[in-house]
Parts: sequence; C-alpha cells; structure tokens
Amino acid sequence: MNVSAIIKLTISMAIFGSIGFFTIHTGIPALELVFIRCICATIFLSSIWYFTGGHKREMWNKKEVFQTLLCGVFLVLNWVFLFKAFEEMAISITISIYNLAPIFVLLLGTFILKERLTIRGLLATIICFIGSIFIVGIDNFKSIEQFMNSGFIWAMLSAVCYALTMFTSKSLHTLSPYATTFLQTFVGIIILLPFCDFSLFEGLSTMNWLYILGTGLIHTGFVYYLFFDSIRNLPTVIVSVLTFVDPVVAILLDTVLLDFRPTLLQTLGIGLIFAGIVLTIVSPKRRIKLQEDTFAQ
Repeated sequence: MNVSAIIKLTISMAIFGSIGFFTIHTGIPALELVFIRCICATIFLSSIWYFTGGHKREMWNKKEVFQTLLCGVFLVLNWVFLFKAFEEMAISITISIYNLAPIFVLLLGTFILKERLTIRGLLATIICFIGSIFIVGIDNFKSIEQFMNSGFIWAMLSAVCYALTMFTSKSLHTLSPYATTFLQTFVGIIILLPFCDFSLFEGLSTMNWLYILGTGLIHTGFVYYLFFDSIRNLPTVIVSVLTFVDPVVAILLDTVLLDFRPTLLQTLGIGLIFAGIVLTIVSPKRRIKLQEDTFAQ
C-alpha cells in the first residue's frame, strides 16, 4: 500500500471538506465565486502541466476533447448549484445531499446503459430518498414555497450534475488529468463570463478576498494537485473509503465552528444517506469508479 498516496488523498479530502465554510465567508454569490475558482484552477493546474512538460506528451483526441468539454459544463453547473445550496442550507445538510451522486450514477447506468438494477441498488436508492426527506425537514414539504426556499433543489441539482460529470467521463482514457481539468475549467470561464456581475467584487474586505483566493487556489488548485498525484497510485476501494473524509470534515466544521445542531430527524436522515451510499459503493456487483479528473467539490 502506498502510504504517501494515502496521506495526500486524505489531506486533499479534508481540505475539500472545508469548502463550505470558506464559501459562506467570501461575500460574493455562487456564480461569481465559481468564475474565480475556474480562473484559479486553470492558471494553477495548467502551470504545473506546462512546467512539468506534460503538455509535450499530451495525446489529443477529438472525441475525448468534446466529451471533456461536456463534462466541464456539468462540472461548472455542479459547483454553481452546490454554492447556491450553501447560501440557503446548513453545510452539513448540503454536503449530505451532495454525496448522493453515486446513487444517481447507479440510476443513470440503469436507465441509459440499460444496466440491471439490483435489489441492493434499489434498497440504497429508497434509503437515500427517505434520508433526504428527513434531512431537509418534513415541514418544508408542506408548501411549494417552503420547499423551493429550503435549498433542497440546489443541493439535489448539484448532486445530479456531479453524477453526470462522473458518468460522462468514465470513458476518458487518452487525455491526462491536467489536460482534462484545464479544458473543464477553461470552458467554465467562457460560460460564466457573460453572466458575472463584476460590481459585486467592489467593497470586499481583505478577509473576503482571502477566502475567495483560498477557495480558488487551495480548494481547487492545490487540492487537485494532491488528488491527481495520489489517485493513480491507489486502488478504487481505498479511494471510495477516503472520500468520506470530505463530508465528515464538513459536518464537524459546521457543528464546531458554525454551531449547527441537527434535529433528531435530520441526524437520522444523514445516517440513512450515508448508509445508502455505502451500500452502493461496496456492492460486489457494481463499484463506482471515482475518476481522478472529475472529482470536483
């Protein structure tokens, strides 16, 4: 077992877990924050890609480039929806729903690739659905207005887009992780540029800018570097287990630093969601292969 790779992946997942805490202190909306994140990731990772000489060894494939650009659209939407959910919901609740992505990958495989849905997969889906209702709060389902304002839709859309990112990238083999991420974040800059309100960056405090740059350089640039450097040296099962460091850190930060106190039903909901995810990941019939070039929170 590669101990160094395990340590690097654990550190990257732990840092990922703090992104919600950083996001709510940036002082700018989700769309503008994702725009900055795309710029930082593009500059940071493409620089490593260039100075290590990886760009000289790159093998470009038109089909994979197009597929990667499509993945980039899903990835950027995933980030925007996730950050909008952070604006409406507690970080713990958002992250728990966001981690439903493996369940959606399972469902996509069933309906699009006509893969057989096992009893285990069906049970995991039902458990996660019940957990989602508990975690959002049954009271929020009493009216459409309450439901729409709960942030549940944004969190669920982020999970769906994350699942689509994983699903559409499963057949990427030729492009390196750095080339893939460069294309994905660069397309994010192009997509978001016309919609950004740059006046929102005026009057921000020094602390706001530190959180903004931290989200871009640390949570995207540095963490992606650690992730890419470790993922290829570890088996899928280890990666699947270590990804749980992310939500654990997020929930701990939310409870310790932001004084989030889940109700009994919400605690039960969080437990049910993670139980369903474990059922999906450790299934002997189907494993969710986490792609090094699509892991983006």
